[in-house]
Amino acid sequence: MAIREIVIAPDPVLKKVCDPVETVDDGIRTLMDDMLETMYKAPGIGLAACQIGVTKRVIVVDVSDDKEEKRPYCMANPEIIWESEEYSAYQEGCLSLPEQYAEVERPAAVRVSYLDQNGKRQELDADDLLATCIQHEIDHLNGVLFIDHISKLKRGMIMKKLKKLTSGQ
Repeated sequence: MAIREIVIAPDPVLKKVCDPVETVDDGIRTLMDDMLETMYKAPGIGLAACQIGVTKRVIVVDVSDDKEEKRPYCMANPEIIWESEEYSAYQEGCLSLPEQYAEVERPAAVRVSYLDQNGKRQELDADDLLATCIQHEIDHLNGVLFIDHISKLKRGMIMKKLKKLTSGQ
């Protein structure tokens, strides 16, 4: 396992639509392991492959807190196959947009279909923070950032701060 460098917005790789995983092989499993290690070190609760510069449809999430045993999910080709009509709002942040937060409304519950680390098709019903995190990470695979869900004005302010941060001003 290796800790990878996290890509920071406005890097163009974050706006790319990621390619499907053909087969969950040792390379994809190593990617998933590296992503988990990178996410835990950051620290974060979710990470998409494009956030480390790999344009594959792979995400990892773990919303357990420090006092609990880790409960990671590694997902290749995740797809939301059902979402609730009820919405909830969370203050979202992102490892690719350091120290930037905004309230985002998303479906309160989802069912996601994906391939696990063994290439086996799985389905997961998620609600609350886990549902939000999965939706946030799947957005990344489609070139969508959480700030794309907020007003143009707020988005502009966040991107201005990030450009200053990345240019070292």
